[in-house]
Amino acid sequence: MSLFDSARFRTSAASIAQLPGAGMPEIAFAGRSNAGKSTTINCLTRQGRLAFASKTPGRTQLINFFALSQKTLDGKGREDVGFLVDLPGYGYAKAAEQTRRGWSDLIGGYLAHRPSLTGIVIVMDARRPFMPADEWLIEFFSTRAHVRQLWLINKSDQINRSEQAKVLAAARSRAAKLGDHVTVQLFSGLKKTGVEELQETLLTWIDPEGRLVGRSPEASPEA
Repeated sequence: MSLFDSARFRTSAASIAQLPGAGMPEIAFAGRSNAGKSTTINCLTRQGRLAFASKTPGRTQLINFFALSQKTLDGKGREDVGFLVDLPGYGYAKAAEQTRRGWSDLIGGYLAHRPSLTGIVIVMDARRPFMPADEWLIEFFSTRAHVRQLWLINKSDQINRSEQAKVLAAARSRAAKLGDHVTVQLFSGLKKTGVEELQETLLTWIDPEGRLVGRSPEASPEA
């Protein structure tokens, strides 16, 4: 059983003031609306409806925190060891100006000032990777090498193998110029391909010293 199977919703934040206390490693998921961010989180955690996707781009306005936990050493309880953080999708052009500004303040404030932000997964559609909003986010972290980046090329099942190879090679070449804190992989939420690779990468972010390896979590009991 993977650590990510233990993910449980913990809290939502509509403003910086509502963010939970920092401390444990946090991995944020960002992406354009309809890039498949929610599906990616659900595949990662093997829970079909942990993260919710709206059919209306930009409808989800909150930052959602999902706690990861494992059994305590005495086996009598559980302890949280990190968070998956679901950021509102960007690319909500039809939203009102005031609403867009509020979301930008929330997302920007979190990304710029969250001390426990360990890494960010930028989910992109394989058919349209590196859109302007994606580029802004990559540029934003260009001087923040302490935050790891994973460019997740999602919906790879929608392009043929030669196109997959081309997109992956171009992304890897670009990532290599930024440094070894940036990695790339293909993914398909629909076909559930690339899930194990994603889990392995994120586990090294949360647990770089291997403290959790070998301590397989058990699912939390039903509430």
